[in-house]
This record gives sequence, structure tokens and C-alpha cells, in this order.
Amino acid sequence: MGTATPITAYVVACLGSALGLLSSERARNATGASRNWWLTVAAVSIGGLGIWGMHFTAMLGTWMGANVAYDIPITLLSMLVAIVVVAIGLILALRRTDDERFWPLAAGGVVTGLGVAAMHYTGMSAIEINAEITYDTATVLLSIAIAVVAATAALWFTREVSGPLAVLGAALVMGLAVTGMHYTGMHAMNITINQRASVITGNSEDLIMSLIVGGAGFSVIIVFLLALTSPDEERRQEAEVLERVLRRTESRRHGQR
Repeated sequence: MGTATPITAYVVACLGSALGLLSSERARNATGASRNWWLTVAAVSIGGLGIWGMHFTAMLGTWMGANVAYDIPITLLSMLVAIVVVAIGLILALRRTDDERFWPLAAGGVVTGLGVAAMHYTGMSAIEINAEITYDTATVLLSIAIAVVAATAALWFTREVSGPLAVLGAALVMGLAVTGMHYTGMHAMNITINQRASVITGNSEDLIMSLIVGGAGFSVIIVFLLALTSPDEERRQEAEVLERVLRRTESRRHGQR
């Protein structure tokens, strides 16, 4: 494995993280359906592109000593797992409470971290190869711990980070954490080639083309959506909603009198 693929995987992780952070910023300043929409976009950006996209980008550059194919349904399931757990983590971490409690962030980090690890090993189970794959338990546990810490840090960023430079710095850190978890998990894997097994017909080229086209298309769409809105606009809309709610409450009080 050369350096090109790890660097590309890291860039994919950073891109997904940056789009997710920008979307989270919109979610923090929105209410109702708009908030739910931006939370969904953030979950797909971080979970689908930043984590799942990074994972399979890195996998396509990993030489295992044999032809490799992927079970597509299981591969897609791993993507769904990544998006769902990130969504749950964002909902918990971005809860609006009167006091700044740490437990929503911690709970979101644990759920998301365990989910990211589940995504990784689900994705690994999608591999079809004429070899036996085993894992070192201690290294697997280390990769899970890294996933939980990385997820907690990522969710903290989604709560606190705003502004282009801050988003860029946070995305670089998140990308490093995500790729670090992946390669730690890969280090836990032991491969024993089975020379008697039938040759696997690989579908890696199809998968990488799907990743490139799908990831590029999604990124363009999200950048376009972000360009159409701004945090100030979201804040203005939120203020208008709150003002309407206060007016209704006040009118009801006068009506009761």
C-alpha cells in the first residue's frame, strides 16, 4: 500500500467532516423542520461520506494478497449503520437544555463510537476473499476505544465550532481521528490465504467508481445547499419563530384574563 490511498482517504474524511460541521452549525441555529433537515444532512455528510466513504476508499488501496470482492448488500448496510449512529449522536449532543450538561455529549459519543466500530467491522465482513480472516482481540478493543474518543470529540466540535477557520481546523482533527480508527482496526486483522479456495472475481473497480461518482455528487449538492443559506439567515428565521411563539403565548394569557 502506497501513500496515495491513505492521503486520499484522509481527504475524504476531512471533506465529510467539514460538510457535516457546516451543516451542524446550520442545525444549531434552526428550528423545526429546518433543524431536522440540517441534522440529516450532517449525519449523511459525517457518517456516509466522512466515515463510510473514508473506510472504503482506504480499503480499495489495501493489498490483501488475493483478489477481493464485496458483498454489496452488506456494504450498503454498513453505510446505513454509519449514518444512523451519527444521527443519534448528533440528536443527543445537540439537545437544547437549560444547563450545559456533559452527559448528552458522552452518551452520543459512546453510541456513535460503538456504531462507527460496528460499521467498520460490518464493512469488513462484506469482504469476499479466498482467505481466512481473524482479528487480534486487544487491537480490536483499542480500535473501539479510539472510535468512542474520536466520536465524542467530533460531536463536541459539532456543538461548539463555527466559522470557516474553526471548521477547517476541526475537520482536519476529525479526519485524523477517523482514519486513525480505521487503520488501527486494519492492523488488528490477520489474513491466511487459502490456496485451495476458488478464485474470487473482484468488483473493486465498480465500487471505487461508485464511490467517486456518488461522493462527488453528494458533496456538490451539499456545498450548493450551504451556499444558498447562511448562519445569519438561520438565526433570523429562528428569531422570527421565537417571536411568533411569544406573541401566541402572550395573546393566550390576555385571552385567559
